[in-house]
Amino acid sequence: MGLLDILLGRTRAVAPDLDRLFTLPSAAVSLEAAAGFTPTGQGAVCFATVEGAAFERTHREVRDLLDADAGRTGRTPVELTHDSYGYSWLVSHRSPGELPVLVNDLHAVNSTLESGGFGPRLLCSLAGFAADDGRRLALVYLYKRGTFYPFAPLPGDRQQRDNTLELRIRAVLADELPVEGDLGRWFPVWGAPGL
Repeated sequence: MGLLDILLGRTRAVAPDLDRLFTLPSAAVSLEAAAGFTPTGQGAVCFATVEGAAFERTHREVRDLLDADAGRTGRTPVELTHDSYGYSWLVSHRSPGELPVLVNDLHAVNSTLESGGFGPRLLCSLAGFAADDGRRLALVYLYKRGTFYPFAPLPGDRQQRDNTLELRIRAVLADELPVEGDLGRWFPVWGAPGL
Protein backbone atom coordinates (compact mmCIF):
# COMPACT_ATOMS: atom_id res chain seq x y z
CA MET A 1 0.00 0.00 0.00
CA GLY A 2 1.43 3.38 -1.01
CA LEU A 3 1.35 6.79 0.62
CA LEU A 4 -1.39 7.98 -1.74
CA ASP A 5 -3.57 5.02 -0.73
CA ILE A 6 -3.10 5.91 2.94
CA LEU A 7 -3.92 9.59 2.35
CA LEU A 8 -7.05 8.74 0.34
CA GLY A 9 -8.20 6.19 2.92
CA ARG A 10 -8.00 3.23 0.57
CA THR A 11 -7.29 -0.16 2.03
CA ARG A 12 -5.96 -3.28 0.47
CA ALA A 13 -8.40 -6.15 0.18
CA VAL A 14 -7.85 -9.04 2.58
CA ALA A 15 -6.91 -12.22 0.77
CA PRO A 16 -9.33 -15.09 1.35
CA ASP A 17 -8.07 -17.56 3.93
CA LEU A 18 -10.19 -20.69 3.67
CA ASP A 19 -8.26 -22.34 6.49
CA ARG A 20 -10.16 -20.06 8.87
CA LEU A 21 -13.15 -22.36 8.30
CA PHE A 22 -11.30 -24.94 10.41
CA THR A 23 -11.80 -22.75 13.50
CA LEU A 24 -15.54 -23.52 13.47
CA PRO A 25 -15.44 -26.81 15.45
CA SER A 26 -13.64 -25.25 18.42
CA ALA A 27 -15.91 -22.18 18.25
CA ALA A 28 -18.91 -24.51 18.31
CA VAL A 29 -17.84 -25.81 21.71
CA SER A 30 -17.83 -22.27 23.11
CA LEU A 31 -21.12 -21.51 21.36
CA GLU A 32 -22.82 -24.49 22.99
CA ALA A 33 -21.36 -23.80 26.45
CA ALA A 34 -22.20 -20.08 26.47
CA ALA A 35 -25.42 -19.90 24.46
CA GLY A 36 -26.84 -23.43 24.10
CA PHE A 37 -26.55 -23.63 20.29
CA THR A 38 -25.47 -26.94 18.75
CA PRO A 39 -24.59 -27.78 15.12
CA THR A 40 -27.43 -28.89 12.86
CA GLY A 41 -25.13 -30.75 10.47
CA GLN A 42 -26.08 -28.48 7.60
CA GLY A 43 -23.87 -26.02 5.79
CA ALA A 44 -23.71 -24.26 2.46
CA VAL A 45 -21.50 -22.25 0.13
CA CYS A 46 -23.09 -19.29 -1.68
CA PHE A 47 -21.86 -17.86 -4.97
CA ALA A 48 -23.11 -15.69 -7.79
CA THR A 49 -24.88 -17.98 -10.25
CA VAL A 50 -22.66 -19.27 -13.02
CA GLU A 51 -23.68 -20.92 -16.27
CA GLY A 52 -21.66 -22.84 -18.83
CA ALA A 53 -19.53 -25.88 -19.40
CA ALA A 54 -16.63 -24.74 -17.17
CA PHE A 55 -18.92 -24.46 -14.17
CA GLU A 56 -20.59 -27.79 -14.95
CA ARG A 57 -17.16 -29.46 -14.93
CA THR A 58 -16.30 -27.81 -11.61
CA HIS A 59 -19.68 -28.73 -10.11
CA ARG A 60 -19.21 -32.33 -11.25
CA GLU A 61 -15.72 -32.29 -9.65
CA VAL A 62 -17.22 -31.09 -6.34
CA ARG A 63 -19.91 -33.77 -6.46
CA ASP A 64 -17.38 -36.50 -7.33
CA LEU A 65 -15.12 -35.39 -4.49
CA LEU A 66 -17.91 -35.43 -1.92
CA ASP A 67 -19.70 -38.44 -3.44
CA ALA A 68 -16.60 -40.56 -2.79
CA ASP A 69 -17.12 -39.89 0.91
CA ALA A 70 -20.88 -40.39 0.54
CA GLY A 71 -20.28 -43.96 -0.59
CA ARG A 72 -18.52 -44.68 2.70
CA THR A 73 -21.01 -42.85 4.92
CA GLY A 74 -24.27 -43.37 3.06
CA ARG A 75 -25.11 -39.67 3.16
CA THR A 76 -26.67 -37.60 0.40
CA PRO A 77 -24.07 -35.85 -1.76
CA VAL A 78 -23.85 -32.10 -2.00
CA GLU A 79 -26.84 -30.53 -3.71
CA LEU A 80 -27.06 -27.39 -5.87
CA THR A 81 -29.96 -25.01 -5.17
CA HIS A 82 -30.88 -21.48 -6.21
CA ASP A 83 -32.51 -18.84 -4.06
CA SER A 84 -35.04 -16.15 -4.92
CA TYR A 85 -32.28 -13.52 -5.05
CA GLY A 86 -30.50 -15.21 -7.96
CA TYR A 87 -27.66 -16.81 -6.00
CA SER A 88 -26.60 -20.44 -6.07
CA TRP A 89 -25.88 -22.59 -3.03
CA LEU A 90 -23.99 -25.85 -2.78
CA VAL A 91 -25.46 -27.48 0.32
CA SER A 92 -23.96 -30.30 2.39
CA HIS A 93 -25.90 -32.37 4.94
CA ARG A 94 -24.17 -34.23 7.75
CA SER A 95 -25.27 -35.52 11.11
CA PRO A 96 -25.14 -32.87 13.87
CA GLY A 97 -22.11 -34.55 15.48
CA GLU A 98 -20.05 -34.29 12.30
CA LEU A 99 -19.22 -30.58 12.29
CA PRO A 100 -15.52 -31.16 11.48
CA VAL A 101 -16.53 -33.27 8.46
CA LEU A 102 -19.05 -30.60 7.39
CA VAL A 103 -16.29 -27.98 7.63
CA ASN A 104 -14.14 -30.21 5.40
CA ASP A 105 -17.01 -30.28 2.89
CA LEU A 106 -17.33 -26.47 2.93
CA HIS A 107 -13.57 -26.07 2.54
CA ALA A 108 -13.50 -28.57 -0.36
CA VAL A 109 -16.37 -26.81 -2.16
CA ASN A 110 -14.75 -23.38 -1.74
CA SER A 111 -11.31 -24.67 -2.78
CA THR A 112 -12.64 -26.47 -5.84
CA LEU A 113 -14.63 -23.44 -7.00
CA GLU A 114 -11.61 -21.22 -6.35
CA SER A 115 -9.22 -23.47 -8.27
CA GLY A 116 -11.78 -23.71 -11.10
CA GLY A 117 -11.50 -19.94 -11.56
CA PHE A 118 -14.74 -19.08 -9.75
CA GLY A 119 -13.15 -17.46 -6.67
CA PRO A 120 -14.45 -13.98 -7.58
CA ARG A 121 -18.00 -15.42 -7.63
CA LEU A 122 -17.78 -16.85 -4.08
CA LEU A 123 -19.77 -14.84 -1.53
CA CYS A 124 -20.02 -16.71 1.75
CA SER A 125 -20.24 -20.04 3.50
CA LEU A 126 -22.35 -20.88 6.51
CA ALA A 127 -22.79 -23.53 9.14
CA GLY A 128 -26.17 -23.93 10.84
CA PHE A 129 -26.82 -24.14 14.59
CA ALA A 130 -29.98 -24.53 16.67
CA ALA A 131 -31.00 -24.14 20.30
CA ASP A 132 -33.37 -26.44 22.18
CA ASP A 133 -36.07 -23.75 22.08
CA GLY A 134 -36.08 -23.78 18.26
CA ARG A 135 -34.02 -20.66 17.63
CA ARG A 136 -31.73 -20.91 14.60
CA LEU A 137 -28.34 -19.37 14.02
CA ALA A 138 -25.79 -19.39 11.24
CA LEU A 139 -22.12 -18.60 11.50
CA VAL A 140 -21.45 -16.95 8.16
CA TYR A 141 -17.95 -16.80 6.66
CA LEU A 142 -17.41 -13.89 4.26
CA TYR A 143 -15.12 -15.27 1.57
CA LYS A 144 -13.69 -11.95 0.42
CA ARG A 145 -13.16 -10.63 3.97
CA GLY A 146 -11.91 -13.75 5.72
CA THR A 147 -14.22 -13.04 8.67
CA PHE A 148 -17.28 -14.53 10.34
CA TYR A 149 -20.50 -13.05 11.70
CA PRO A 150 -23.58 -14.54 13.36
CA PHE A 151 -26.95 -14.38 11.63
CA ALA A 152 -29.98 -15.10 13.82
CA PRO A 153 -33.38 -14.84 12.11
CA LEU A 154 -36.42 -14.56 14.35
CA PRO A 155 -38.88 -17.46 14.08
CA GLY A 156 -41.80 -17.18 11.68
CA ASP A 157 -42.26 -15.73 8.23
CA ARG A 158 -41.15 -12.23 9.16
CA GLN A 159 -37.76 -11.24 7.87
CA GLN A 160 -36.48 -9.91 11.16
CA ARG A 161 -33.26 -10.61 13.00
CA ASP A 162 -32.49 -11.17 16.64
CA ASN A 163 -29.86 -8.43 16.86
CA THR A 164 -29.40 -8.89 20.60
CA LEU A 165 -28.54 -12.56 20.12
CA GLU A 166 -26.18 -11.74 17.24
CA LEU A 167 -24.26 -9.25 19.39
CA ARG A 168 -24.16 -11.72 22.27
CA ILE A 169 -22.76 -14.42 19.96
CA ARG A 170 -20.17 -11.94 18.67
CA ALA A 171 -18.96 -11.40 22.25
CA VAL A 172 -18.91 -15.16 22.94
CA LEU A 173 -16.86 -15.94 19.83
CA ALA A 174 -14.56 -12.91 19.75
CA ASP A 175 -11.59 -14.98 20.95
CA GLU A 176 -12.49 -18.03 18.84
CA LEU A 177 -13.11 -16.65 15.34
CA PRO A 178 -12.04 -13.63 13.29
CA VAL A 179 -15.36 -11.77 13.71
CA GLU A 180 -16.30 -9.13 11.12
CA GLY A 181 -15.94 -5.76 12.83
CA ASP A 182 -18.08 -3.79 10.37
CA LEU A 183 -21.72 -4.49 11.35
CA GLY A 184 -22.78 -3.10 7.97
CA ARG A 185 -21.31 -6.25 6.43
CA TRP A 186 -23.45 -8.57 8.53
CA PHE A 187 -25.76 -9.21 5.60
CA PRO A 188 -28.97 -11.15 6.16
CA VAL A 189 -29.10 -14.52 4.41
CA TRP A 190 -32.88 -14.98 4.42
CA GLY A 191 -33.98 -18.44 3.47
CA ALA A 192 -30.42 -19.70 3.11
CA PRO A 193 -30.26 -23.46 2.65
CA GLY A 194 -28.42 -25.01 5.53
CA LEU A 195 -29.83 -22.59 8.10
